[in-house]
Amino acid sequence: MGAPGHSGAMPATASFPGDVPPPDFDTLYEQHVDGVWRLLERLGVPPSGLEDATQEVFIVAHRRLPSFRGESSLKTWLGGIAVRVARDARRTHARKGSRERPLVEASAVPGSAPHIDDSLDRQKALAHVLRLLAQLDEDQRAVFVLAELEELTAPEISEMTGVNLNTVYTRLRAARRRFDALLAAAKERP
Repeated sequence: MGAPGHSGAMPATASFPGDVPPPDFDTLYEQHVDGVWRLLERLGVPPSGLEDATQEVFIVAHRRLPSFRGESSLKTWLGGIAVRVARDARRTHARKGSRERPLVEASAVPGSAPHIDDSLDRQKALAHVLRLLAQLDEDQRAVFVLAELEELTAPEISEMTGVNLNTVYTRLRAARRRFDALLAAAKERP
């Protein structure tokens, strides 16, 4: 599987009532692969692991799809799977050590992120944001990405991650403060 085209945010999908079956796997994949890929990237999965991590999300989804009860949207359900897969992928990458270029450099390599316009300014902005996100701790990064970039609500994030709603709000406040401080510090550097 080549890198999916990365257009827009993960599409919102309505929940399915218990008596209506979820879409077949092929439809699920086609509708959500771009959003899952991008979410994994934003959650810090190294470029060399994005394809495998995306496949892992859909392997888990394929196994669990028959038991999907529609208690959440498919987007939220897949996002929860992606958060766990991203955490595992980052840990595996860190444990093994890598000679791979840092995420920031790799994101600007032609062909590694086809969703980015050819604009150099846009590539630099993305690299800058990814570098700042990489400095957040794992829990803060997850809620920040889900809230600020994926535009999910705190209750959706709580449901997706299995974290208490008040904890989501606390982590999000801390992540926003840290991100703002990192951004301010970066602007002060020549």
